[in-house]
Amino acid sequence: MENLRNRSLSELEELVLSMGQPKFRAKQLFGWIYKGKTSFREMHNLPEVFVKKLEESCTIDALELVTVKESSLDGTRKFLFRLADGNAVESVFMRYKYGNSVCISSQAGCRMGCAFCASGLDGLVRNLTAGEMISQVLDIERETGEPVNHIVVMGTGEPFDNYHELSRFIRIMNDKNGANLGMRSFTVSTCGLVPKIARFAEDFPQVNLAISLHAATEEGRSAIMPVNRSYPLSVLIPAVKEYTNKTNRRVTFEFALIHGVNDRDEDVEALYKLVKGMLCHVNLIPLNEVSETGFVTAGRARAREICEELERRGVPATVRRQMGADIDGACGQLRLENSKKTVE
Repeated sequence: MENLRNRSLSELEELVLSMGQPKFRAKQLFGWIYKGKTSFREMHNLPEVFVKKLEESCTIDALELVTVKESSLDGTRKFLFRLADGNAVESVFMRYKYGNSVCISSQAGCRMGCAFCASGLDGLVRNLTAGEMISQVLDIERETGEPVNHIVVMGTGEPFDNYHELSRFIRIMNDKNGANLGMRSFTVSTCGLVPKIARFAEDFPQVNLAISLHAATEEGRSAIMPVNRSYPLSVLIPAVKEYTNKTNRRVTFEFALIHGVNDRDEDVEALYKLVKGMLCHVNLIPLNEVSETGFVTAGRARAREICEELERRGVPATVRRQMGADIDGACGQLRLENSKKTVE
């Protein structure tokens, strides 16, 4: 049985024609899927003969909801979903003044091996399909009863390591006949797979790009982010500058502050020198601590000090609002917790 959440409108048109139906039925079917319907019987403008054919070979499967945690601090909800093959992924629903945002995962696990991150502690299991990414959004809309206005691909996994399915996901969710989310409603984060940055500028010039930076010297970044050994700052920063020149879009540098690792005065100076004059914004993040890594957060007070210093010197910066700190808010924590319970 094929899950139709994994098909674009043009791919649905091929399916509809193969079932002997007129092409316009695909647009009707596509619209129902993105209204959150999972039963063909709820699609009232589809003829009975078509519904029966769909039921024989297709599904619109939701993910299995394993658990959901809701923050008592800010209402953030963290979802753990089980995929059809038993793997689990996390997604986070967050409310902001400008609307609701969902942070989704693009892989089950991660191969990047960042030392401070829970996502990659068990390595990469597999890439997610576009349909599995779409399901995280649609299922959260169903569970919360609220629309999603912005999607951040910043959960478990490296999105550019799954570029093909990421691209399909964005294009399907952007389709005006379905979810109709504008390109500027998406933000994609990468730890710095340089060849894909140039391609992303070509393919998605309106989508927001975030770079997980986390250290501003070659030695410091290589120590906590293995990707820097393949794509060092000397290659990454020129690629980001080329991206901003091509798209005229501001890049966000994500910087998780780790006590004694990247929060010292010399680290702040190195960060300033690295990004000064760029079309960018620095997002300072007090580290969400993961006990398995041994790293300790620099704290919000230190983050504010660094923010003020960067702002004073002309680098736009903010301290990220801490969402879901009481519900294992960091990427991979809920999935890791669940895998431990399964082993036990």
